Amino acid sequence: MRAMKSATITCATIRCATLAAALMLAGVSFSVPARADEAANPWPDGAEAYIISPADGATVKSPVTVLFGLKGMGVAPAGVSKPKTGHHHLLVDADAPTGEELNDPLPADDNHIHFGGGQTQTTIELKPGKHTLQLIMGDASHVPHAKPLVSKKITITVE
Repeated sequence: MRAMKSATITCATIRCATLAAALMLAGVSFSVPARADEAANPWPDGAEAYIISPADGATVKSPVTVLFGLKGMGVAPAGVSKPKTGHHHLLVDADAPTGEELNDPLPADDNHIHFGGGQTQTTIELKPGKHTLQLIMGDASHVPHAKPLVSKKITITVE
């Protein structure tokens, strides 16, 4: 049996779920300290993440430009921990995490696109057919906040 390597990695060090997955595949064990309790700094009442464009039910051509909206709070890049801020993650044809999944960094793949630089729009290639789009805000370490902020899921049709 191979000996496990050990390392201590803080949340600020882990910039995305891809790094965590790579470390696990390499046999490196690590622990991520529990997030700071956000109960003292909950989202302001009325905070909302939403998709500005395309509109729900729209028929579009690929590539599709998606504009993100955020009301009542601020955008901060990954690695920056400030109260009442976060950064966008676009869920494409995927459901928002629930339950225990909310304690883990969001995956980074074609269905879970990270915008850790604080971006508020993107252009994505989608195959023809129906697709769903939804936003979820993540904290400095790509983990959904203790009180998750998730947009309405929209459906678009790509010609």
